[in-house]
Amino acid sequence: MNQGEYCNLISGKWVKSESGKTFQIHNPARTSESIGTFQLSGRDDARKAIDAAREAFPKWRNTPAPERGKILFKAAAILESNLEDLSRTLTQEEGKTLAESKGEVQRSVDIFRFFAGQCSRINGKTFSSASKKTLLYSVREPIGVVALMTPWNFPIAIPSWKMAPALACGNSVVFKPASLTPLIAQKLVSALEQAGLPAGVLNYVTGPGGTVGEELSTNSEIDAISFTGSYDVGYGIQKVRANSKKMARVQLEMGGKNPTIVLPDANLDEAASIVAKSAFGLTGQACTATSRVIVHERIREKLVEKLALLAKSTVVGDGLLPETQMGPAVSEGQMQNDLNYIEVGRNEGAKLVVGGNKSSNADNQDGYFVEPTILDAVSPDMRIAKEEIFGPVLSVLSASSAEEAIELANKSEYGLTAGLCTSNLSSALEFADKVEAGVIKINKLTTGLELHVPFGGFKSSSSNTFKEQGEEAADFYTRIKTVYVGY
Repeated sequence: MNQGEYCNLISGKWVKSESGKTFQIHNPARTSESIGTFQLSGRDDARKAIDAAREAFPKWRNTPAPERGKILFKAAAILESNLEDLSRTLTQEEGKTLAESKGEVQRSVDIFRFFAGQCSRINGKTFSSASKKTLLYSVREPIGVVALMTPWNFPIAIPSWKMAPALACGNSVVFKPASLTPLIAQKLVSALEQAGLPAGVLNYVTGPGGTVGEELSTNSEIDAISFTGSYDVGYGIQKVRANSKKMARVQLEMGGKNPTIVLPDANLDEAASIVAKSAFGLTGQACTATSRVIVHERIREKLVEKLALLAKSTVVGDGLLPETQMGPAVSEGQMQNDLNYIEVGRNEGAKLVVGGNKSSNADNQDGYFVEPTILDAVSPDMRIAKEEIFGPVLSVLSASSAEEAIELANKSEYGLTAGLCTSNLSSALEFADKVEAGVIKINKLTTGLELHVPFGGFKSSSSNTFKEQGEEAADFYTRIKTVYVGY
């Protein structure tokens, strides 16, 4: 692993922060291993990046969309040619298993290919006018300078699904990655630079949310903000922009407290596998992970027993090792957060079924490893049933009917994903109709999304405005102009 110093990219040049200050990141599986040194940027660095994006915007806007697409196709090819290196970087930086990292990097490749193709399909419409001798049509235009702020849990996929449509639509970008995972983000930006993206169209600035993120959230030269992260930060961005003189377009994807319901007619072995993978895969560090399983009371005991066996058999360790099935928490703070919530649940009266501790494996002592954990006898008023934990901690709730299960599923301030395990078509369709979530999974993992369909949550999981991914992504990154031509 290269342990060198990495710079910001502003106006096509790799530069150090104005203050000269830096910060280091370390491998969460082997905390003594340094990953690299990055710029501890401030407001001045963010302003320079915004100015560079503003200056580059007109030329990029006027570049024919198919020409923009060629650059994105080339970037996809560069990423794919470096898939092995990028995957190892992602595992060493964020902690997920190598197989999970390869899947995420390949998704990034596929996203850029998809939106490269969309460059030839960013179309308006023609309309029949009520007036004679009138040509009436609409066109889509880029919105301007876009600020992208992304989380650490999918540090190449989420930047890609924001960046690719933003660039395809002709916008210029200022990108602030999460401070826990700036290296894989730097390599993504480098791939676009190598692909021939003009200077200033994409700018990369590392640093704290309190300075860099604050400047991107408040600067009047920013035309749109796309943010994925916590509800508190997202709400703060929304509030600031609503009260500013220039109300930039805002897209927010925030937390989740995702349920999976298991009904008596479900295949229990299959259901247990779906729930366990949804809860413990990616170390539970996914906004779409299952954190609540709502089980019909007739089968609760059997399902919990099967889940416990799967949790106990999960191999926890360094994601680079081939036998590893679950990697570490991303940081000491996240590990402690997981352990604190487990203790909160036990103090509230939940029953610890399995796990609940830092991994006791001798090979894991230099990392932030938490055991896959199941808490049973959880009531809907407990904190562990309501608050997002973002770790491998699964709460088990009971319901006496499918109707009660849906009611419990909806008893949350969040509404991102929701799952159901059943063999009954009527139950499946009723669930899809009544559950309050943006993504519905029936007999499928709650994690995992296809890139060509819209994604976004309900309630406090999002700003309830624009969807991400698929053709619908262009709705956020473009504005529509209607043109009347008399002749």
